[in-house]
Amino acid sequence: MPKMNLDWKTAYAFIEDAFVGVGVPREDAKICTDVLLESDKRGIESHGCNRFKPIYIDRINDGIQNPVTNFDIIEETETTAVVDGHNGMGQVIGYKAMRLAMDKAKQHGMGMVVVRNSCHYGIAGYYASMCTKEGMIGITGTNARPSVAPTFGVEGMFGTNPLTIGLPTDEEFDFLIDCASSITQNGKIEYYARTGEQVHPGTMIDIDGNAVEGDAGVALAKIRNGTAALTTLGGIGEALGGYKGYGYAMVVEILSAALQDGAYGKALNGKDENGNKIPYHLGHFFIAIDTNHFLGEEIFRKKAGDILRAVRASKKAPGADRIYTAGEKEYLVWQERKDKGVPINESVQQEMIKVRDELGLSKYVFPWEK
Repeated sequence: MPKMNLDWKTAYAFIEDAFVGVGVPREDAKICTDVLLESDKRGIESHGCNRFKPIYIDRINDGIQNPVTNFDIIEETETTAVVDGHNGMGQVIGYKAMRLAMDKAKQHGMGMVVVRNSCHYGIAGYYASMCTKEGMIGITGTNARPSVAPTFGVEGMFGTNPLTIGLPTDEEFDFLIDCASSITQNGKIEYYARTGEQVHPGTMIDIDGNAVEGDAGVALAKIRNGTAALTTLGGIGEALGGYKGYGYAMVVEILSAALQDGAYGKALNGKDENGNKIPYHLGHFFIAIDTNHFLGEEIFRKKAGDILRAVRASKKAPGADRIYTAGEKEYLVWQERKDKGVPINESVQQEMIKVRDELGLSKYVFPWEK
């Protein structure tokens, strides 16, 4: 079956009901659904419906992620907080943590909240966008299961570790840079395996130091068994600046573990010494900066917009139609998808049917069944 579009109303209702069906409280399920589908709205399919069952539903059913989230503030000042998420829903933890950082920023100019013992929190850009919508600068990052090798290394020692920054502008879309510190991320390799796309050259290295190419399913298995790893931004070695991606990855790893005394590196494998599944114990950080504590939101938005417009108006390379700034392509994807719905590939179609049938949500009939 080819990709088919599922209308947004049905997608929101079904995913929310499915989260409730596995024990997530209704209000928390709304947050989880919103974060998940925001990814598909922006065209980031590797983190949307594609991960709904294997990353969230299955982990709850396996007992390694708690459907009821205990958001426990264990240390707090006027501008900072340390939170223990007790392996609850990462999206709920992320939403509440950034909301707390924003509340502190509104009062004191800046706020930072760090988290330990969390789970996968979806696209990092969601939380930075929470800030930009209210005229704030938003910064967030998270560590992840070890799948990326350091420069001159071949062993997965840290995660894809995104460093995500959102800046409010006076345009229809804010500036939002949301990307991994590796060339590609696990979710993209998973997506390639589902869709039959090959691993892109230079994005992976095997245990012998050779570039990994070919079948994404095979490559994904090598990451899982420790015989291959993803490469940092810049690729293998230092020639194209691989040490830069490595350095940024380490910034995220440290800020996701050191301030909150959390887990890092191979402790985030999701398995114990006997190979049994255990919670991932991820860490995150969230920073909010209120532009109204400087010269004001209006001035910031206008100046940021002017800078972006100047860049986009610069001379283009031969054959190039336009220059983009971060957040623009995602905005254009949403303009194209908002009336069509979310595209669902064949494997995810079958997963949604399986989840529906197992949870007794028979009121949902998907377009690929008609």
